[in-house]
Amino acid sequence: MKTACLLALVGSAAAFAPAQTGRQSTSVAGKFDAELGAMAPLGFFDPMGLLEDGNQATFDRLRETEIKHGRVSMLAVAGYLTTASGIRFPGAEDIPDGFASWGAMFESSAGRNVLGQMVAFIAVAEIANREASWAGIKAEFPGDYRNGALDYGWDKLSADDQFKKRTIELNNGRAAMMGILGLMVHEQLGVSILPGNYLPGH
Repeated sequence: MKTACLLALVGSAAAFAPAQTGRQSTSVAGKFDAELGAMAPLGFFDPMGLLEDGNQATFDRLRETEIKHGRVSMLAVAGYLTTASGIRFPGAEDIPDGFASWGAMFESSAGRNVLGQMVAFIAVAEIANREASWAGIKAEFPGDYRNGALDYGWDKLSADDQFKKRTIELNNGRAAMMGILGLMVHEQLGVSILPGNYLPGH
């Protein structure tokens, strides 16, 4: 497990490598530079050349995947820190935090019931959080899952404010992906990065 965590860290380090000064394909030069998430100092960052052909559909698919992973990671960081602080649902006071919680939940019928609820929730979330093309609703942008039902004042914002809000969400998601990875890796390495040198699962 420690080897896998180390490899994950080495792989993630590539995200901070200096950007190439030139573009490999002039046909897509600048096409995505004004897109959401293309920010200084790297600008549009595509070190693996996944968008060399300038395919907009591929870009939208990758962006939707990035947003979804970011949203999940924000929830993961919040949940990880909440359980690490000692907060539990009633009846789950004896469930440890961190990776140790999985094994503990499998040991009791109540824990297995919670795992079943988690699977059901994830399934429903996957079904609900997608463009409702079957209902004739078209998403305004990748990651737009309002489907004509949820708004919370979004349509009242200016285009600039909407772009700013989407940028904030994307960047928070990126930070959360690195955050939950760091929390998991440090737990497996046995090195605390939490206040008081607390180490979840130990």
